[in-house]
Amino acid sequence: MDDLKERLCREADAAGFVACRVCRPDAVPEVPAQLEAFVAAGYHGQMQWMAERMAWRSNPVALWPEARSVIMLAESYTPAHDPLEILLHPDRAAISVYAQGRDYHDVVKKRLKRVARWLIAETGDATQVKVFVDTAPVPEKALAAAAGVGWQGKHTNMVSRELGNWVFLGAIFTTLELPPDAAEEDHCGSCRACLDICPTEAFVAPYQMDARKCISYLTIEHKGPVPHNIRGRMGNRIYGCDDCLAVCPWNKFAVAARDIRLLPRPELKAPGLAELARLDDAAFRAMFSGSPIKRIGRDRFVRNVLYAIGNSGTPDLGPAARGLTEDPDPAVADAARWAVAQLNAL
Repeated sequence: MDDLKERLCREADAAGFVACRVCRPDAVPEVPAQLEAFVAAGYHGQMQWMAERMAWRSNPVALWPEARSVIMLAESYTPAHDPLEILLHPDRAAISVYAQGRDYHDVVKKRLKRVARWLIAETGDATQVKVFVDTAPVPEKALAAAAGVGWQGKHTNMVSRELGNWVFLGAIFTTLELPPDAAEEDHCGSCRACLDICPTEAFVAPYQMDARKCISYLTIEHKGPVPHNIRGRMGNRIYGCDDCLAVCPWNKFAVAARDIRLLPRPELKAPGLAELARLDDAAFRAMFSGSPIKRIGRDRFVRNVLYAIGNSGTPDLGPAARGLTEDPDPAVADAARWAVAQLNAL
């Protein structure tokens, strides 16, 4: 099996992945207690699916009892620009790096299927596989750490000494018995860069985050108005937040993205807030076709844009907000009125 695993990792490299490691499905016994504590504290916010599918999400063995190995693969999306530079331009929208290109779910899943098909071709039709890319109850980060891809940093994201933390993770569960890799040790040390930069103080402790305060959660998963005490801290971040990722010192070893589809679309690197506020549903869908941003819909997206307008300190953006104070969506109208009030107070 050692030879098969070596050839598997070569195939994964040829497919575009930057890391290929293996662990057992039962290699993350700590996850159930961690997830239970996270949900019990209410840190999951409106992500009720985390509580409803906790048994599967916390235990890969329960997800597919026949699996004997988990192949964890990583793909880089390292930006060529400084993701924090956009924060210096409050009339422009800050979109998380991962969402500036093609939807990674589509890109990574196609690569996973290619590797899975190769594995079946090499070992026979009796081999069974299942592929997962962040759309099923799989603890990808914990499994990646157990497989030695990296470790979960203090910001709870995957970090690697060879890759930094700009990586997408994919998993191939298989009935094959493959030699497992050693888990990676934690190399965060005394560093607190990711914790200290968080604009909303979402980290209750190292390695622990309250999603209800996280800008990524608030701009993507949270439905309805964002709490008033957090809106002002969101700045011009309208979809996700890269602050904790961008300051990680291990990014000095980050490798460039291999797939041009994951590189930023020019129009999404620094779009104007006024233009985004004018999007109706059809224009929103057209602009974000093939993008993960499309998932949140026009209303939630424009709500986020209006918070950014309110934080911009730019009176010229007032008309864009005033035009939406009677929007049919209550959260959009509320955000528009808030933005107008913020700009009027200047």
